Amino acid sequence: MRVLFASSEIYPFAKTGGLADVCDALPTAMKKEVDISRVMPLYGFMKSEDFKFYDRFMISFGMVEYDIEVFEETERGVGTYFIKAPFLSDTQNLYGDENGDYRDNDLRFTLFSRAIVELGIRLEIDVFHINDWHTALVALFVREFNLNIKTIFTIHNLAYQGVFDRSSLSKFSILDKYFTMDALEFHGNINFMKAGIAYSDSITTVSPSYAKEILTEEFGCGLDGFLRHHQDKLSGILNGINETIFNPSTDKALAYTYDKETLENKHKNKVAFIKSSSLKDPRVPLFVMITRLVEQKGIDLLLESMDELLKKRLNLFIIGDGDSTVCEKLQNLSTKHKNFEFFDGYDEILSHQTYASADFLLMPSSFEPCGLNQFIAMKYGAIAVVHAVGGLKDSVHEEEICGRGIIYEKQSEDELLLAVDRALKLKKNSKKYKSMVRFNMECDFSFKSAVTHYIKLYNQ
Repeated sequence: MRVLFASSEIYPFAKTGGLADVCDALPTAMKKEVDISRVMPLYGFMKSEDFKFYDRFMISFGMVEYDIEVFEETERGVGTYFIKAPFLSDTQNLYGDENGDYRDNDLRFTLFSRAIVELGIRLEIDVFHINDWHTALVALFVREFNLNIKTIFTIHNLAYQGVFDRSSLSKFSILDKYFTMDALEFHGNINFMKAGIAYSDSITTVSPSYAKEILTEEFGCGLDGFLRHHQDKLSGILNGINETIFNPSTDKALAYTYDKETLENKHKNKVAFIKSSSLKDPRVPLFVMITRLVEQKGIDLLLESMDELLKKRLNLFIIGDGDSTVCEKLQNLSTKHKNFEFFDGYDEILSHQTYASADFLLMPSSFEPCGLNQFIAMKYGAIAVVHAVGGLKDSVHEEEICGRGIIYEKQSEDELLLAVDRALKLKKNSKKYKSMVRFNMECDFSFKSAVTHYIKLYNQ
């Protein structure tokens, strides 16, 4: 069986968030079980000279032809193909810039999806595994061209759906028969996500709880009814992490590597981290957040809670990028409070050092399809403090099973602050705290379990 795994981003080639990490780790974990390769765009910041030329072909939408080049590389035994296409490969970012999303994203990712199908035919694959709206039209093209290829569509975040003007249909020679409520139509526009839902043979989400939540009006982002119609082919498979990359005993980003038996080295990382920051006193519990500054991540709740939160005897360090207004508010708070520091942007090395220094990770997400931060934090010996939603509910537990942490149920300032108080109380009980840390560090947060579920789907 040959599988082509398609995504708009794959680490380390291009990354804006957890999607890239998953689309690196999952195919890598599956390579011993199935003949799998990956495909992603070759963006403008990437150099085609870094890869080997593989193929060239033309794609036509009506009277307009587009020249497509394909490059390849084998990384850790997993072959990766890169699609170079007009518009898709002309940008220095993946989806947009300081002015917002690129206006031609409909063309960029329709070209990408159409090129994926052509590549799949040439590779004689059996299964397309497509991810999020950027690749969702693959399922429609497979149906339209009557190909003998099965399609699995994974929803990583339903909030991002790829909604565009109806005129895109004619631009891409997509027949009007697809402009219906049962297909792409969405409040007078077209919705790429709906193509993946409607025409894939199987739909997965990245956690069991999220698979249930998106069937409700609260979490369905306007597609709950459509998803309920297709729920017989929907399942939730919990994500994991690449434990080769996220391993404090071998992580080259750390000043001091450590494991569950050498937690004194974790403390040395914390001392060095505090010393290099504006924060004071490494004896004080360190809470961290590494996040996109969007509503999903509970930023509004955090901002409401900050003045009360920072009255407590703790240090808080946030790495985040996104909304400029939120960034400005966090910068102002860091000036006002000596126990809070904000790093505007994202830095991979700094994020690893932050996990290694943290006592607690805060994840007050309003919704969370899965989340990877909690897995990484627990592997690095930090206790996760999370809102009981989506994948957080599936991966962080108060009972003695892998992923022990602190959970709050209601998304409110009082509940968040009470959860932080419980964390501070836990930290004072050094024996109990260290026992939880060591317990989590021994846990398997890899994709091992997920691989079993995906291989079963492929075989079906």
